Amino acid sequence: MTDFYLVLGVSAAAAAGLWAWRRWHPVSFWYGVGFPVRAALVYLTWHHVASGCKLTRNRRRFRLTFDAVPVLGPAARASETVVRQKRRVRRVDVERSPRLGILRPTRLGWRMRLRLHDGQVPADYEKAAEGIAHAWRVHSVRVVDVRPGFVTLWATMRDPLTEVIVPPAPVELLRVRPGKLENGADWVMDFRIVPHWLNAGATQSGKSNLANAIIRDLAPQPVALVGFDLKGGVEFTPYAPRLSALASTRKESVDLLSDLVGEVENRMALCRAHGARNVWTLPEDLRPVPVVVLVDEVAELFLMADKSEKDEVSKTATSLLRVAQLGRAFAVYLIVCGQRIGSDLGPGVTALRAQLSGRVCHRVNDPETANMTLGDLDPAALDAARAIPAETPGVCIVAGQDGAWHRARSVYVPEQEAEQAAREYAHLAPDWKTLIGSVPVLRPAA
Repeated sequence: MTDFYLVLGVSAAAAAGLWAWRRWHPVSFWYGVGFPVRAALVYLTWHHVASGCKLTRNRRRFRLTFDAVPVLGPAARASETVVRQKRRVRRVDVERSPRLGILRPTRLGWRMRLRLHDGQVPADYEKAAEGIAHAWRVHSVRVVDVRPGFVTLWATMRDPLTEVIVPPAPVELLRVRPGKLENGADWVMDFRIVPHWLNAGATQSGKSNLANAIIRDLAPQPVALVGFDLKGGVEFTPYAPRLSALASTRKESVDLLSDLVGEVENRMALCRAHGARNVWTLPEDLRPVPVVVLVDEVAELFLMADKSEKDEVSKTATSLLRVAQLGRAFAVYLIVCGQRIGSDLGPGVTALRAQLSGRVCHRVNDPETANMTLGDLDPAALDAARAIPAETPGVCIVAGQDGAWHRARSVYVPEQEAEQAAREYAHLAPDWKTLIGSVPVLRPAA
């Protein structure tokens, strides 16, 4: 009995210690205990999981058959007891599962590389991802990397987007971290890599919160912010101290876009005069200030109440498209937001969308907006966008600089916090008239 109580006490103490370890330091517990246990289960059950998800293939292999042994061969199922066939080596069909690579732990799960069978494609694993997730008892499984003959599966134990916290990071020019990706990594928007972004979402979907997060992160940077807000200026007026220019009517939008096109042309002439392909190869003392343009509701720029507005809409669409086409090389970047983005707004919207390589799709009210935002990238991303529930504002589908799409969520940024950042860094806002007249149009020397 003494030994029994001793074993019972040691077991209770070990269980309590493991519980405290998992409770107070879950990251080290996952790497030290949780992941090794999960890895063993994945390797031991992979053949059954792959067979259930129809990822296995039959291979012809030489095997030693046991037909002469009643317990193991067909004679065990027959009524006769006479042995008719002797034991021999023959070729039989053997079910083979895809070969697993080494499981590598992450903070929220693990990733592993698989070797494809002949005739398999990555889409087979994308279709089976939900079944694999249920078999492994994890939140999700995603195909995150595709190479010839291989795919990489990323398993996530829990949803990292339930509560999003972004730690402070050093200020980097034209880089913002508005939230988190579903794999636990920071959501990074680098305008020098992906210059233009399309941000679509219905009311209360988190679209405006994303704009708040971007403004808050760009405010302390040496950039010029320009706003287009045709809803009377109610969205961007609180951030006016940090904005170099703000257009709140159609007439003001036409004039401001004309200034932007002229600024792009001036910078183009400056680069041509110094033999530079873009402004980033110019000497630092000649490099102009980067300009980030925020459009709150793009549909308002393209809608016409009557034929008298046709010319203004045409000028607006043409100027905005020119800025999108030429702006990247000359440090002029676009963030275009909209609740409703469809082909019914005119051909200018479709042409503009083709220039916006960064895509963010929140919950939308109509499938055409989701299709316009993500439909030309990946059908699976379109299905994921349509599945975003209304009770998770800020959750979105992001297609950006890594060439793949991710579920992401922007960190909650109250309007008061963004307004405080705009007032605090108001001194960094360049005067618009000074900015558009500061780039001299130089001619190359003879």
